[in-house]
Amino acid sequence: MRLPHITVLDPSRKPFLQAHLDDLTKPQGSLGRLESLGLQLAWIAGTERPADPEAFLLTFGGDHGIARHGVSAFPPEVTPQMVANMARGGAAICALCRAHRITHRVIDAGVAVPCDFPGVSQRNVVRGTADPLAGPAMTLDQAKASLQAGMDEVNDIPSQPFALLGLGEMGIANSAIAALLVCALSGLSPEEAVGPGTGVHGEVLNHKVSVVTAVLAKHQPDPANPLAVLAAVGGAEFGAMAGAMLAGAARGWAVIVDGYIAGAAALVAIALDPAVKDYLVWSHRSAEPGARRLLQKLEIEPVLDLNLRLGEGSGAALAVPILRSACAVMREMATFSGAGVSTAEMH
Repeated sequence: MRLPHITVLDPSRKPFLQAHLDDLTKPQGSLGRLESLGLQLAWIAGTERPADPEAFLLTFGGDHGIARHGVSAFPPEVTPQMVANMARGGAAICALCRAHRITHRVIDAGVAVPCDFPGVSQRNVVRGTADPLAGPAMTLDQAKASLQAGMDEVNDIPSQPFALLGLGEMGIANSAIAALLVCALSGLSPEEAVGPGTGVHGEVLNHKVSVVTAVLAKHQPDPANPLAVLAAVGGAEFGAMAGAMLAGAARGWAVIVDGYIAGAAALVAIALDPAVKDYLVWSHRSAEPGARRLLQKLEIEPVLDLNLRLGEGSGAALAVPILRSACAVMREMATFSGAGVSTAEMH
């Protein structure tokens, strides 16, 4: 497996882009967060006037052996049922993509049973991961194949110079896998990283913490070897999202990270190639406590804070119209220098 080449964004371009932003006909900083987003998107696009971007959203499905330990409020059978619901257009992410002019794809990366529904992309690398308390969740080859599945899915999207690529997921028990990856790759403790996921509380939540703690103790994952970490604790859809992030950045696209699950996949992508980090836009501050702590640790300000915890790519989809607006401001607003407007009272 060969990782795609990601161009390192040149920080020397930022002053030029900032000067264009400051010359727009408005008081400096008056558009708040939209200005910093516009600056980042222009940096990624390589122009002070980024085009109105097409948007693509990939939702990867996967099942997890850790589910047998009662870490989720729902049984594993829900994963293929929800993939079928997405294929029919009935899930929240489908409604949001229709509302915001986003091309949506559903991909089976690691669901335990075949998901041969119309419109579902077939990239399955493992029929549900193994129990990480019994051994590695995936082989190293399966972990590599999951990354390749995400890269291949992006490579099937028609090429264009600049676009928005959102990543989401569907998989029962994947919040436990997210917590494992976050602990292994960011240094948060299980108590900090584990949250309610689909809605577990009290003793069940305490049990979830103990299962995550036991898996980490068994594998002692090395953050310097992200592929081995991914193989040990699992998540074919995590590997696929990480691969898609790398492939999207290699195309020069802005990559929208959804919530906690996609955030954990982003840690894998960053560990594999740190250059991807500048291409990532974190869509929202998930209600999952581990997600909030991760964003704080990474010193990242997300686009939205709507108390979401659904997954599927829902937060990424909601961020798209804001990101398009940021591009429109950079592209379409007049400048003081060009419009002959006095700046005396505007700063």
